[in-house]
Amino acid sequence: MINRIAMLSVHTCPLATLGGKETGGMNVYVRDLSREFSHRGIYVDVYTRSQNPAIPRVTTKLAERGRVIHIKAGPEQPYNKNKVYDHLDEFVRGVKTRVEIDQIAYDLIYSHYWLSGIAAASLRQSWDIPIVQMFHTLAEMKNRVAQTPAEREPEQRLNCEGEIMKFVNRLIAATPLEKNQMTWLYGADPDIISIVPPGVDLERFRPLAKYEARSYIGMPPDHNLILFVGRIQPLKGIDILMKALALVKQREPEIIKTVCVSIIGGDPHPDAEIEKVEFERLESLRAELGLGDMVTFLGAKDQDTLVYYYSAAEMVVMPSHYESFGMVALEAMACGTPIIASDVGGLSFSIEDGFNGYLVPGRDPEALASKIVMLLKYPVLREQFSEQARAWVTRYSWVDIADELLDVFGETLAEYTK
Repeated sequence: MINRIAMLSVHTCPLATLGGKETGGMNVYVRDLSREFSHRGIYVDVYTRSQNPAIPRVTTKLAERGRVIHIKAGPEQPYNKNKVYDHLDEFVRGVKTRVEIDQIAYDLIYSHYWLSGIAAASLRQSWDIPIVQMFHTLAEMKNRVAQTPAEREPEQRLNCEGEIMKFVNRLIAATPLEKNQMTWLYGADPDIISIVPPGVDLERFRPLAKYEARSYIGMPPDHNLILFVGRIQPLKGIDILMKALALVKQREPEIIKTVCVSIIGGDPHPDAEIEKVEFERLESLRAELGLGDMVTFLGAKDQDTLVYYYSAAEMVVMPSHYESFGMVALEAMACGTPIIASDVGGLSFSIEDGFNGYLVPGRDPEALASKIVMLLKYPVLREQFSEQARAWVTRYSWVDIADELLDVFGETLAEYTK
């Protein structure tokens, strides 16, 4: 029986604003799963690195039985996540001190991303409880699609991921493909890998009336919205979307007159070098391709606002070079919005080509352009995809995902205490 879980999310807080350099699907995952566990009477403490000394060390904003606990580990400010490794000993000491103050004991550690996995090893030694680990992305896969040295993950991360896969009690993979990547690329034991996908909040993400959604975001009622949601990084393939739009403009000039494209995510004035370089590159490409005001960078939006953008859009485009899963696809489908996505990683599993959207070859503006035209030209097709997307995504409710994870946790704890 699982009563209390220590959740580790060292480098990023589940309550942080989404869309920034180090915030995204993993934050949503930790936050929403913790809330679902709380509904079931399970206590969850999420330990994360303090990035602002003005924020209370312990906050109960997460859930009724869920706390976020900020631990000092290195400078209390936004910080290069790879340098956080040098402060993990301080993080672990802070976690142990907090537990001693609270006089509590956990049944299990659920760690997220490689930094948390390294911290979990020391905590298991002290607490004598099992570790379940989820990586969310794999360095080996990110390096395989990197186009410049700046995009490559450090060797330290690669090595640590391999070590973690050998010492944890259970690994969670989002898809069968990710399980295979762990075994093929890192030599992980397939017997300790359980496949449990992320979930989606079906109460928050739901279809809204198009006129209501468009009015809320200030969109002209006679326009068609194409939406991208994600970080401003080369990995996300926004340049492929722009090149596809240029092809649509060239071939279907009448259709494109009423199209607007919103890029949601990141900071229009980023200070992270890789994001700044990518943003400048995309702005130059937008001008070079003659896309003008058609493409707008809107920065990060909170999830309550995102619902309106998803519902207003004719489609969400995900031209990523790599996605371990792609939670944006679930959110969009829950709002009844069709997806066009690269046939890569987890997107190959969350989208059924020709049923709830389209899968296209990665880095292929021609293929992407043809599918964009299809969805713009045929509203009946969009409507059919919309209905099928909403029906498809119900299998990813957090209620069902939490059930699967608790089964895995129970088995892991039983094996550990034999």
